[in-house]
Amino acid sequence: MSPTHFASPTPGGTTNSQPAAGVIVLHPWWGLNADILAFVDRLADNGFIVAAPDLYDGKVATTIEDADRMSSAVVEDVVDARVLETVDALLARIGNSSARLGVVGFSFGAAWALWLPAQRPEVVGTVVYYGTIEGPSLAHARIPVLGHFTETDPYETAENLEAFERTLQTAGREVEINRYPATGHWFAEPSNAAYDAPAAELAFERTLAFLDRHLRA
Repeated sequence: MSPTHFASPTPGGTTNSQPAAGVIVLHPWWGLNADILAFVDRLADNGFIVAAPDLYDGKVATTIEDADRMSSAVVEDVVDARVLETVDALLARIGNSSARLGVVGFSFGAAWALWLPAQRPEVVGTVVYYGTIEGPSLAHARIPVLGHFTETDPYETAENLEAFERTLQTAGREVEINRYPATGHWFAEPSNAAYDAPAAELAFERTLAFLDRHLRA
């Protein structure tokens, strides 16, 4: 299995007194960089046991050209297997094979965050940041989806987002799509030029509320 970053709540030090639940975080096309590690650790600070697989085997891109090249070079079957292995590793760390899990995917990682619930019933909630997919996975799963998107995005057009939302609704899935005005793709990643702190904070608060509602109900 590829390296995976794990983070757990500090005993007595979390901001959430409820029992810990598990969350998988899937990185954007930059790789498992400092932004995603900080996001993982922040989830842990809020009472979650978190696992973030490194889908690039330690490589991290800092330019769009490198990120495009690295994401285009991945073998989907290999990534599929690593994401599924992460589910098992997280359940083992929690110590409960029937624990409820959530998954958060950023851009590139959003595709697998939307694919995973159709493969593993332990996953009961999906959060995506500026990323969608098409295809049968959306209709095969029944769990709720929370999405964070910008209003104008060359990677996710308004038409694509509307089609994505319609597909989920037609499948009978609970879906909440948030659009953040005057932001750009990667607005929730602090090291990126598109970072928008107020929008990122609001998206994080909504993510926490969603995970609390569906993982700890």
